[in-house]
Amino acid sequence: MPVILEPARELPVAAEYDVLVCGAGPAGVAAALAAARAGAKTGLVEVHGCLGGIWTAGLLAYFLDTANKTGIMAEIIAELDRRGAHAHDSQGRPTSAFDVEEVKILLEDLCREAKVDIRLHTRVVQTRVENGRLTHAIIEDKSGRRALAARTFVDCTGDGDLAALAGCGFDVGHPETGATQPFSLIMLVGGIRRAEVRPYFREGNEPWADAKERLRERMAAGGCDPSYGRPSLFPVRDDLFILMSNHEYQFNGLCAEDLTAATLKARRELHDQINGLRAQGGIWQDIRILATADQIGVREGRRIHGRHTVTLDEMLAGVRHEDAVCRVTFGIDVHSTNPHATKGIEGSKHRTQPYDIPLRSLIARDVEGLLMAGRCISGDFLAHSSYRVTGNAAAMGEAAGRYAASC
Repeated sequence: MPVILEPARELPVAAEYDVLVCGAGPAGVAAALAAARAGAKTGLVEVHGCLGGIWTAGLLAYFLDTANKTGIMAEIIAELDRRGAHAHDSQGRPTSAFDVEEVKILLEDLCREAKVDIRLHTRVVQTRVENGRLTHAIIEDKSGRRALAARTFVDCTGDGDLAALAGCGFDVGHPETGATQPFSLIMLVGGIRRAEVRPYFREGNEPWADAKERLRERMAAGGCDPSYGRPSLFPVRDDLFILMSNHEYQFNGLCAEDLTAATLKARRELHDQINGLRAQGGIWQDIRILATADQIGVREGRRIHGRHTVTLDEMLAGVRHEDAVCRVTFGIDVHSTNPHATKGIEGSKHRTQPYDIPLRSLIARDVEGLLMAGRCISGDFLAHSSYRVTGNAAAMGEAAGRYAASC
C-alpha cells in the first residue's frame, strides 16, 4: 500500500480537564456524571450527534441486567419512568424497553445539570503518553485537529480505541480462532398495533423462543428469512417497536471497510424484511420503518489488558471481590460466530453464577492515568459475552468516573 508522510505540526490544547471520558454510551455517560458530581472538571467526547451510544445512536433502548443496579443506572430508569418513557406490558408491568428520543434528552439534561463539558461529533484519533502516563487525547472535529489534556482518562469507546492508541495491550475475539460475534443493525418500526401483533413478542416470564420463531416464519414467508434466526420485537408504545432481526457475520468491528460493508448490507436486509411483511397484508399492511440505527451494533472489539482479568472460572464460581464495582447476573450470551452452525445464540455447557467485576479490571495495565468501562474492560471471551450488556456498562462507568475523580 502506498504511503505519504504527514508533516509534523503544533496542535492547540483546546481544553484541560481533571477527567476526560472518551465515548458517551451507557458507560461513558455514567462515568462523566459520576466524575462531575464528585467535583472534577469533566469532559465527554462522543463521535455521534447524541449521548447514549447503543441506547440511542444504535436505537437499542433495551436495558439488560439492571435489576440489581443502584446509583446512576437506577436513577436513569426512575427518571425515564417519571417522564412516561418506560414501556409497560399489557398487565402494567415495566419491561426493559424505553423510548429512544426520551433517553437522548434525559442524558443530555443530566450531563448539563452536572456541568459536564460535552463534545459531540468528535473522534479520538491519537494520544500523547509521557513517561508511561497518558496526558493528552488528540481529537478531530469540525474545527480541526486539537488536543485535550486531562489528569485521568476513562476509555468508554466500546472498542478500546483510546487505550489502543495509548499503547495498551489487548485481546480480540475467540482465543483459538479470533472469531468475533456478529454485528446487528437495529430499527424502529410503526404502523402495527401491540394487541394485533401480540403473538410475536414476549410478555412477563413467557419463553422467548415461540414468539421469535413465529416472527421468523412471517419474515421468511415474505421472502426474507432473517440473518438473525431469533428476531426480537420489543414494544415501546402501542404503535412503536424496537426490532432486532439482523446479524452480520464474520466482519471485524475494528475495520472501517467492514463496518461500512456490514451497515450497507444490513440496512438493505431490514428494508427487505419489512417490505416482505407489509406485502402479506393483514396486521402487517401498514408496517413501516421509522428509523434504522446510525451506528450498527458491534458486540466485540478490543478487551484491554487491565490489572485483573475477569474469567470464565470466576463466573462459574460466582467470585466476590473486595474492590467489586458491579455484580453481573447476566449469563453467557455468545451470538453465533458461524452462521452455518446456527443463526441464533451459541449453546453453552457452562452454568454460571452471579459474579463480581473488580475495580482492577477497569485500570489499564500498560499505561498510567487510564481507566476503562463498558465492554472494553479486561476479561476473557466468554466473560465478555456476559458483562458487555448495558446495565453492567453503566455501573462500571459510574465506578470508573468516581475513581477517576478521586485520583
